[in-house]
Amino acid sequence: MSAAGSRASTAPRDDTEMRRAVLEAALPRLAVDGFTDKTLNYGGATANVDAPTLQRLFPNGGQDLADAFSEWADDQMDATLKNTPLSEMKIRERIKAAVNARIAALRPHKDAARRAGAFLTLPQNATVALKVLYRSVDRMWRAAGDTSTDFNFYTKRIILAGVYSSTLLRWFTDDSEDEKATFEFLDARIENVMQFEKFKAEVNDQLSKFPSLTEILSRLSGRHPSE
Repeated sequence: MSAAGSRASTAPRDDTEMRRAVLEAALPRLAVDGFTDKTLNYGGATANVDAPTLQRLFPNGGQDLADAFSEWADDQMDATLKNTPLSEMKIRERIKAAVNARIAALRPHKDAARRAGAFLTLPQNATVALKVLYRSVDRMWRAAGDTSTDFNFYTKRIILAGVYSSTLLRWFTDDSEDEKATFEFLDARIENVMQFEKFKAEVNDQLSKFPSLTEILSRLSGRHPSE
């Protein structure tokens, strides 16, 4: 091996690389041992990360491991979506593609995903559960081309969080080979959202035809609104 090759193989890894290496080494054990110190220690030993460094990278133990697992799935989703012609799709198809890509990333590790779901429902893990869910739906919307910066930025993510999390729960219990029930469920949830958006637009259109509060008060007082 050349000197350059030797240096490359022994080059120090940064924290991001080590964290990912631990997670990937731990993946086969997540379904069996869950998000525990046992799994984390196994991942650290397999990835050649010493105990002090492992503690520094995962100070909250299983919570940080669940965070790393979710981020890994988000990255897999993003890689898939970059090769998907999203710009040619309607918005509902973009969102559907994003949710499908996220589930596809988890599919080879479905039992681990179930363990993650159960782990994140524990009361003490509520903060990290909200963090990883928000990060996932935010990345879905960004991949779909969302550029909103107003109140819609938050409402879109809240709505998608409901669609994605409910679909994920349906997927956990769907052991059929084609997972048809899951994707029918997803289609129905997206249709519900689109109907709501249509209803909201109709309401806003109707409300725009009504006089403003200032105009109503001015009429009652007999004054012109500009006075």
